[in-house]
Amino acid sequence: MKYAIITGASKGLGEAVAKRLIREQIAVVSVSRTENTEIKRLAAEQGIDYKHFSCNLSLEKEVQEVFMEIAHCIFQKNPQEILLFNNAGMIEPIQKVGHLDQTPVIGNIQVNLIAPILITNLFFSKAQLTNTKVTVVNVTSGAAVRSVEGWSVYCSSKAGLNMFTQTAAIEQAEMNTHNTIIAFSPGVMDTNMQETIRSSSKEAFKDLDQFKEYKEKNMLLQADVVANALVDLVLSGNVESGRVYTIKELLK
Repeated sequence: MKYAIITGASKGLGEAVAKRLIREQIAVVSVSRTENTEIKRLAAEQGIDYKHFSCNLSLEKEVQEVFMEIAHCIFQKNPQEILLFNNAGMIEPIQKVGHLDQTPVIGNIQVNLIAPILITNLFFSKAQLTNTKVTVVNVTSGAAVRSVEGWSVYCSSKAGLNMFTQTAAIEQAEMNTHNTIIAFSPGVMDTNMQETIRSSSKEAFKDLDQFKEYKEKNMLLQADVVANALVDLVLSGNVESGRVYTIKELLK
């Protein structure tokens, strides 16, 4: 059986991906600070194995402990394949350099970059011992390749995630493993992250009016549309390891 691990599964893209995978009869492990009861109910209705783990991804020790437990639980079941969605993300701090607070800077790098690196490293290591295929999806952003004033930390962490993805893919190919790793840029979605962006100040983020317009003019993508496109790609069996996919190319 296939198992999917989804960070940030309680809302937004993570929630939509979890629900779609359950409908595809894929077991789901949800990782977030709070549990989404709708996902739990859907899994029960579909008769699909489901488990939730509470984890604050900004805390390195907690990440190590929780994901060691997850890995132990899953690998002992000899899964056909493990799908790992490093989906959780943090936009804050939205502020110009010179006015940044240390705590959110560190939290951003921990959630957006360090946690996906540690989690991927753990599962690739375990996969070597069991010959289990692991497919990693790192949710990135267009901000990884485009400088946005006020988003210096977010842009930097997502750029780092892209480079980690590409480098890890080269290494896995060199080692002749079955593992694949990609990055996925979901575009501008109607999620809580967008609410955070719209609540920032014009002084900190000069593109504020543009993002408010996205919402006012109904230009934001719905999470389930993006999730379906991503899951279709992952389940197609035609994934190019190391590639950074964008929602625009998947919705063509």
